[in-house]
Amino acid sequence: MKKALIFGITGQDGSYLAELLLAKGYAVSGVTRRTSVNNRVRLAGIADRITLHEGDLTDSGSIWRALSATQPNEVYNLAAQSHVHTSFVQPEYTGSVNALGPVRILEAIRTLDVGIKFYQASTSELFGQGTDDGKALNEDAPMKPASPYGAAKLYAYSMVRLYREAYGLFACNGILFNHESSRRGGDFVTLKIAAFAKSLKEGSWDGKPLKLGNLEARRDWGHARDYVEGMWRMLQNESASDYVLATGRALSVREFADKALAKAGIVPVWSENGAVDSKGRVLITVDPALFRPVDVQCLLGDSSRAQKQLGWKPSCTIEDLVEEMIA
Repeated sequence: MKKALIFGITGQDGSYLAELLLAKGYAVSGVTRRTSVNNRVRLAGIADRITLHEGDLTDSGSIWRALSATQPNEVYNLAAQSHVHTSFVQPEYTGSVNALGPVRILEAIRTLDVGIKFYQASTSELFGQGTDDGKALNEDAPMKPASPYGAAKLYAYSMVRLYREAYGLFACNGILFNHESSRRGGDFVTLKIAAFAKSLKEGSWDGKPLKLGNLEARRDWGHARDYVEGMWRMLQNESASDYVLATGRALSVREFADKALAKAGIVPVWSENGAVDSKGRVLITVDPALFRPVDVQCLLGDSSRAQKQLGWKPSCTIEDLVEEMIA
């Protein structure tokens, strides 16, 4: 029986990955931070089938103890300070977790067992403003991060490649574009929109408009369930490499909101300040405080390498994703 250790198992991706690996017959363990609130809600359905260890990416000792206790065949690092906006407020902490955290895991693997396969959750934020010509971004596109979050992730991405080349580790970067689900954290824009649309659909709206930032920011949105399948496929491949996972289709925040509100039977009237409904009620307002200091306008991915070499492809459409999130 294969054994897997997941850092960040309590998050959206971690919970889906744990379910996938259990279905494939793995013994699954996870590392979770000690918090004062319950952060294991997403694991409720599989809690009796996994083993959890307390730890933190900022603490090397807990990483070593988790690896020694589980002796995994595969390690997946999905843990991070995951908010781009927060990274501008807490750049040092973001660097310690997102940049140095993966290095702490890599160094432990290099010392304890170089045969362990390692997956690092990288991000489309590596590309920063994207390309000037607006084409979809692949693994060879220039990487110019536009946030402390992206810069920290680029350091980790580079170190994964270095450990692969210098020490022969089977280590992969998954350059994942935006991926969502009903398990998304409530402070992410997609779940904010979905929850707002659901309140309108069910007649429970409190009358307060939804506050959003840059309505024209365009993102390539897929389903997290599809993307964890890609993570697993990377570690089953004959050789280690880095792969973009994306749908190849980008929507703006406004277009995402359009689709969500349509599920509630509402066709909004948009202006640069937000949106109203047919009755003149203010549904959405633009809040300048939600803009980033450097706002990335469009991130569109090209996953043709993963589709060709791994046999991976996204199965969930944006329409299905929006419907599931609202439901």
